[in-house]
Amino acid sequence: MYARPFAKGISMQFAFTEEQHQFKDVVKRFLREKSPTTEVRRLMETDDGFDPVVWKQLSDELALPSLIVPENYGGAGFGFVELSIVMEEMGHSLLCAPYFSSVVLAANAILNVGTEKQKLDLLPQIASGSIRATLAVTESSGRWNAAAVELVAETDGDEFTLQGEKCFVVDGHTAGKIVVVARLEGSEGDDGISFFVVDGDAPGLTKSLLKTVDPTRKLARLEFNSVQAEPLGEPGAGMGALTKTLDQAAIALSNEMIGGAQYLMDSTVEYSKVRMQFGRVIGSFQAIKHRCADMLLLLELAKSATYRAAAALDEGDESVPVLANMAKSAASDAYIQIAADSIQIHGGIGFTWDQDTHLWFKRAKSSEVFLGDPAYHRELMMQRWGEGI
Repeated sequence: MYARPFAKGISMQFAFTEEQHQFKDVVKRFLREKSPTTEVRRLMETDDGFDPVVWKQLSDELALPSLIVPENYGGAGFGFVELSIVMEEMGHSLLCAPYFSSVVLAANAILNVGTEKQKLDLLPQIASGSIRATLAVTESSGRWNAAAVELVAETDGDEFTLQGEKCFVVDGHTAGKIVVVARLEGSEGDDGISFFVVDGDAPGLTKSLLKTVDPTRKLARLEFNSVQAEPLGEPGAGMGALTKTLDQAAIALSNEMIGGAQYLMDSTVEYSKVRMQFGRVIGSFQAIKHRCADMLLLLELAKSATYRAAAALDEGDESVPVLANMAKSAASDAYIQIAADSIQIHGGIGFTWDQDTHLWFKRAKSSEVFLGDPAYHRELMMQRWGEGI
């Protein structure tokens, strides 16, 4: 087992333990081998968007889908700091796989709202990688709050059917299990928010792959036409679980983003050391040095926010909601700015298809709005701060 997430100093400094560094190195070596840019380019052109062989290796050899699932549900029982390590490395390698959808979104939702029987049934399958799951929250508005949920759960005795649509569902077209956020018929606002589980091949469910700016992360539209669904937890009492799940997801995504930003900064600094202009390497020019220094500052500030948020989750800190908003807004701003600066420093070649920088730029742009853009998270952070959360 790995040691407690972060070693704390008296000045609130954080550092990975030796065991966590070793874990990070193992994940890094695996992803560097399995997710080179040639493979990223190949997979982004496919409809499924991932390699089943690599997914099986990731599940069987490293047991990464089991990471945050408790041991009594067939998982490894690690914390969110270990998850942050994995997400950072996946963002660095731009791994094309249904990990975020299945582990970060679906598994956490089930842990937060499911009954004991449902957890015992669903989580071991997700932990083993034998089924891939996802969470469907957003609809045509693209908003990530309960007020925007319009998909209705209609009741007929003890049975529920779903009517409506979900948009921008991560890996929704390939998931074997779909956790759906709906509202009970006749409810509005934050009331009646419920979770349901639907099979990926359920009658009445239509799945359509969306064409997006970032083909490395597949999104789908799901149409529910009287689809039978099993309530996950208590119907109508899902508001707290939804909020918690989205905060957890925002922190995990923030760590993925700093991994991508780290790749861009490292590759840009290396390029500035070899690109010649006016008889000297461009990295020797003061303007380039300043821009690289700004990139480093943005990245380190975002890392501080994301690492602190992950540690707070493991500690059960009451400030997690505010820290999640802070991490997401900081990581989003840093990633998109570093991506833009990276392309500028690369010059004309940075805009070409043959240069890999644009792959991370597209991921930065899609991640900026995924789970809510920076403005949304800053506004929510101030609301929560004012409420004393």
